[in-house]
Amino acid sequence: MELLGMDILYILTGIDHFIWGPPLLVLLVGTGILLTWHLGIIQVFRLPLAFRYLLNSGKAESGVQGDVSSFAALSTALSATIGTGNIVGVATAVKTGGPGSLFWMCLAAFFGMATMYSESLLAVKYRIVDANGQMSGGPMYYIKNGLGHKRYSRVLASLFAIFGVNVALFGIGILPQVNAIVDSARIAFGVPEVLTAASISLLVAAVTLGGIRRIAAVAQFLVPFMAIGYVLSCLVIIGLNMEKFPDAVTLIISSAFTGTAARGGFLGAGVMLSIRMGIARGIFSNESGLGSAPIAASAAKVRDPARQGLISMTGTFFDTIIICLMTGIVLIVTDSWTGDLAGAYLTSYAFSTVLAETGSYIVTLGLVFFAFTTILGWNYYGERCIEFLFGVKGILPYKIFYILIVASGAFLTLDVIWVLADIVNGLMAIPNLIALLALRKVIKAETRQYFEKLRVET
Repeated sequence: MELLGMDILYILTGIDHFIWGPPLLVLLVGTGILLTWHLGIIQVFRLPLAFRYLLNSGKAESGVQGDVSSFAALSTALSATIGTGNIVGVATAVKTGGPGSLFWMCLAAFFGMATMYSESLLAVKYRIVDANGQMSGGPMYYIKNGLGHKRYSRVLASLFAIFGVNVALFGIGILPQVNAIVDSARIAFGVPEVLTAASISLLVAAVTLGGIRRIAAVAQFLVPFMAIGYVLSCLVIIGLNMEKFPDAVTLIISSAFTGTAARGGFLGAGVMLSIRMGIARGIFSNESGLGSAPIAASAAKVRDPARQGLISMTGTFFDTIIICLMTGIVLIVTDSWTGDLAGAYLTSYAFSTVLAETGSYIVTLGLVFFAFTTILGWNYYGERCIEFLFGVKGILPYKIFYILIVASGAFLTLDVIWVLADIVNGLMAIPNLIALLALRKVIKAETRQYFEKLRVET
């Protein structure tokens, strides 16, 4: 039986590497490039407007449908995207692909901003009101209602929803996050695994059973607090190593095109490995193109889909071009990336070289908060996918099962489940990208109409 299990794991690992290989990464980035061209480089020329909208997004527009404010919707989306990928994922990318991976990570995020704008625009445009009076939207709805061919679109939409539920329950939504919290609490503070697991379960139950409004309320408090605190800590470390900053930037750019030679505990990396690690870890972090964040965007109380698209676009910017890049620069200016450590231990060591024990605590608390909010965000994503598949009657059983998985997540170490979850995570992107490419003219027309309206009003 053990041999059979190893064979299954070997096969699944091969499938996982194929799905997350060059074809999907090229499709994800290529879709972002195409949308960038169709939208007139919207992530550059309309970014100032997006920031202005963000600053005024705390109050919901009056007289429009929606469950939460635009800022709360963005915070919910960021609660799911800002997670272990910003700490562990970046460390993995730099350790495996070298400093040049940060360049490709940011480049993919740049084009991903156009993808995120488009996803969120469509999510608001095609959203519906469910039987409980709540907004329900995301790829499953703009696939079903936007593509036209009823049988074809319904199958694609259902596939996305099925993949989404599986990712929420067994993928990045729970297992890696719970394990990160439990390990961090045990290593840093000596808290027993059982106590941490029980505490997480109770907190998740208290928040998620209250629905999107309670999730959003917690998210819009925790997300800015944890993100600003983490970025300020990174800036302090970079500031104290400012003399190394110009060389770090030069290394990031040069090694993106020439590869990185072996150095210390770093084994060396070619250009292709740098590209693959940077793009893959960046997409894992900001989820642009995977179709998850638009589900949160569809809950916003906003009249114009393009307006929410602009606000949501800033999420990719903050997640990767700010937070992930900050983490990577800290690893480089402290010269920690050339050591023998990896993952969260590498980031923790980098912080502690400058801030001593305080630095280790900052990383630990960052992991705990980032992971906890990811659990909350993915609970909502899975709930909306369940609602699409089974209606509102499936929501409560799903939430109860979700809480039970959270409670047991600390004790699940089944490698097969983890690899399956990673496969399903990649499969989510395929129906979503098909819809984005098929609906690109709708996205362009909606965008043009919105900015024409703005010109008339001004």
